[in-house]
Amino acid sequence: MTEPGAYGGPTVLRIMLGVHLRRLREAAHVSRSEAGWAIRGSESKISRLELGRVGFKVRDVEDLLTLYKLDDSQERERLLNMAREANNPGWWQRYDDVTPTWFHSYLGLEMAADLIRTFELQFVPGLLQTPDYARAAIALGRQDRPLSKAEQERLVALRMNRQQVLTRQRPARLWAVIDEGVLRRPIGSRAILKDQLEYLLEASHRHNITLQIIPFAKGGYTATGSAFTLLRFNDTDLPDIVYIEHLTSAVYLDKREELDAYVVTMDSVSISAAQPRETEGILRHALELLDQRGEA
Repeated sequence: MTEPGAYGGPTVLRIMLGVHLRRLREAAHVSRSEAGWAIRGSESKISRLELGRVGFKVRDVEDLLTLYKLDDSQERERLLNMAREANNPGWWQRYDDVTPTWFHSYLGLEMAADLIRTFELQFVPGLLQTPDYARAAIALGRQDRPLSKAEQERLVALRMNRQQVLTRQRPARLWAVIDEGVLRRPIGSRAILKDQLEYLLEASHRHNITLQIIPFAKGGYTATGSAFTLLRFNDTDLPDIVYIEHLTSAVYLDKREELDAYVVTMDSVSISAAQPRETEGILRHALELLDQRGEA
């Protein structure tokens, strides 16, 4: 059986190790500044380590475990092995040349997630995109630095590889809520959109995928004004995380009050959306409208 968090590679291992180190430090009544001094660093470095936002030097982890008086040799070796493995590259790191550094953490977290809830206003969620739709969406790119064809193809490959999270031995559950406008916007071409809608029909029947659509008839609804994703994990050492992507950066939220606000918002848009059993009818209607447009 796959260990909880194992799919997320180094990203998740860093977070889990950070949680363990924070617990040990607090149990030993050691301040962050004292811990920083022990590894020739600062209080802020300890904070980053405990949040899993930077890589670990095995020597630093050894010094911290000694400072925290961890005498259990088996537990000590387990944590040191975790530190070593956290420095190994994840499969997605071979795409580092075409992805921003702020996106790398998300890729690891997405692979480790047990439940992915996402809200989209403009595009079909990346985990449900066909290759042609992904290619067309990526080609839109950023206007300040157009991507080459080779870069676009590498990003398409990355997006397709990400979808393994839904088909692996222990697949994640995806609950996607999208605005009906996504079904009408011909990203790339009418033919590409038609293939994408047919794929959504197929995907919506999978046991681990829930797809809801907010119809135009609903009018306005409560939302944040932008897309966001909620990630939940099967391991208690991993906190729920909200991911919000901007043009040149991303925000990762894990504070309880921030999470609660986004959970309430996600629940609200799910209530505003048509029920999952209505999804097939809405998709078929969108396909009919697309065919009528093609005949006109």
